[in-house]
Amino acid sequence: MAVKKGLLAVEWIAMGYLLLTLLMMAVLWDKLVSPEQMIKGRITFVLVTLAAWGVYWLKPCRLTMFLRIAVQMVFLSWWYPDTYELNRMLPNLDHVFAGCEQAVFGCQPALLFAQKAPWGWFSELMCMGYISYFPMMTILLVYYFLYRYNEFLKAAFVLLGAFFIFYVIFIFLPVTGPQFYYLAVGPEKIAAGVFPNLGDWFLTHSERMAVPGWTDGFFYHLLEMAHNAGERPTAAFPSSHVGITTVVMLLAHHTHCRKLVLGMLPFYILMCLSTVYILAHYAIDALTGLFTGVVFYFVLIRLSKRFA
Repeated sequence: MAVKKGLLAVEWIAMGYLLLTLLMMAVLWDKLVSPEQMIKGRITFVLVTLAAWGVYWLKPCRLTMFLRIAVQMVFLSWWYPDTYELNRMLPNLDHVFAGCEQAVFGCQPALLFAQKAPWGWFSELMCMGYISYFPMMTILLVYYFLYRYNEFLKAAFVLLGAFFIFYVIFIFLPVTGPQFYYLAVGPEKIAAGVFPNLGDWFLTHSERMAVPGWTDGFFYHLLEMAHNAGERPTAAFPSSHVGITTVVMLLAHHTHCRKLVLGMLPFYILMCLSTVYILAHYAIDALTGLFTGVVFYFVLIRLSKRFA
């Protein structure tokens, strides 16, 4: 196995994103709510990334290489809420996207979906589909690691690269999604087609609507715990859940493993539907997530041949 000297392409991408956010923090420093904590988080990220590289340098092997990728994957759950700390400095745009939703569909699908499908079993399928997000990514990367190791770093480059592109979009496009916007405005007004501009409301408010569906369900409770732990009024457009799982499915197809693709396909379909059902996204978010996922995959798969 050829030893990889220096940082990996995915690590450089993460460092580049770190520098971009530091620049934005410098511009917005006086407005940031907790800049010191944001700085500490970035220092921790750099130290952990360098520590993982150091372990690999001391013992270069497949296992320590997997550790380096795993570190970057784990930190995604920290980078996600961090987007909220930056984009809440900008005026909220949900009124624009809710208005587009109304113009395209003549209604608010996120408001009506759960009402039209109130059954407990369907609710559990939706919740299960949504929380399959990280398991699908983990299964894909483990498959590449075990069975297509020569393309493992390329797959990680495509997947992590797509994440950071989405995160950049989320910083500069502050859309919270139905679960936050509908609550702030009031479901009755939303149903009547009233979509007020909330300005900087989400600078100080992060309350969200409860997930609709069967509240006694096992997967419902798992989803609620995940939301309570890390959900923020951010990252609605486009849907990274749909976009990233689209990338995952295309990477799975790239392996030519029929069992892998068919095994994940039902969860992918449930994922696409669940984003609207649980009020995480507008329908246009999900559709745009599908489109951007395809675009990001083909751009990044080409770049991976050169950099990964």
